[in-house]
Amino acid sequence: MPTAHKMPLKANALRSVGVLLILAESVCLFGQTPPFEKSFNEGTAAMRAADWSRAIASFTCAVRIQPNSAEAHFNLGLAQLQQDHLPEAVTAFDDSIRLSPRLKGPHLFLGIARYRSNDYPVAIAALKRETQIDANNAKAFMWLGVAQLAAGDAEAASTTLDKAAQLSPGDVDILYHRGRAHMLVSKESYEQMYKADPNSWRVHQALAQSFVEADKLEDAAHECQNALNMRPNEPGLHEELADIYWKQNQLEKAEAAFQDELKIDPNSISSMYKLAVVSIERSKPETTVALLSEVLKRAPQYRDSYYQKGRAEAQLGQLEAAIGDFKAEVAMGDHADAESRRQSYYQLAQLYRRAQQPEESKAALDMFMRLKQQDDAVQAQRLQDKMNRSGDSNR
Repeated sequence: MPTAHKMPLKANALRSVGVLLILAESVCLFGQTPPFEKSFNEGTAAMRAADWSRAIASFTCAVRIQPNSAEAHFNLGLAQLQQDHLPEAVTAFDDSIRLSPRLKGPHLFLGIARYRSNDYPVAIAALKRETQIDANNAKAFMWLGVAQLAAGDAEAASTTLDKAAQLSPGDVDILYHRGRAHMLVSKESYEQMYKADPNSWRVHQALAQSFVEADKLEDAAHECQNALNMRPNEPGLHEELADIYWKQNQLEKAEAAFQDELKIDPNSISSMYKLAVVSIERSKPETTVALLSEVLKRAPQYRDSYYQKGRAEAQLGQLEAAIGDFKAEVAMGDHADAESRRQSYYQLAQLYRRAQQPEESKAALDMFMRLKQQDDAVQAQRLQDKMNRSGDSNR
């Protein structure tokens, strides 16, 4: 947020705190100094009700009554932070830390308050301290990474946010900041690479990858071809070019490029698998079966291979072999691609019907419908969650 936008907000926040302090002092004087517990409990209830002004008043009373309560100072700081009273919150958190240096929480929220005040070095120091006190606090690592990003240290941030993601793998906020950190590290690395040698084939490769991300596939193919002109025998480059052609639905070119990759690296399982899938799209099921048989010989759990091999065998009329492979795909359970597992049940229903096995066909179709309904429910929930987050951000 620009400084010009922040200054009025800070001034209003300070005026609000001044009023609250006067009110709090009045309560203490005219209420004949209520017990610490009463003020603390009133503040806690106000925080639960998101009544931050009343919480500030109550906890201000509490710290006047019992100045040595680290918890009261901490809660006061939390309420002030919610009202964007940053200097007052910083003071409250500092007091809490002074009274109880190893209390979980004050270092975290001191770091957040300092970050919001654009004081990144102090924020980073406070957040690092929180991660030392509470080594399993994913949010502390997230905020440390966010502060490191704001300070311009994307490399440190990516390491910190990797740790946060390990602690809380499904946290979308952590994943967002982690992705941003790694993107910035990549950007910095590419910039340094270009400065070091602007004519390097690696520069063309990096440009090709950036064009793919931007969905500029013609430019990506051009840059990838430039890299290949300079390093025609570099493992991986032909596969990258083939991937681009595949995205463009230029299957004949993709097929040729995957074949070129396998001439350079005959052990490339990924190229072998991709060539097999392209082959079935080009009505070459025999080639697909041969390639995927080799893939599964080398990597028996290779994702999606049984499903694709079953498709090819079904096209060839090899019903028994196809049924065996589709059953092998569903037997992989969670190791299988969810869509391939679901479609395998659908294919089994069709093949069992062709083989005049109605009971097996019905069972497979029922399982397909069950998995589809589960997926539909998950997708609907994700859409609802997205709409809820969008609504929250617009309030």
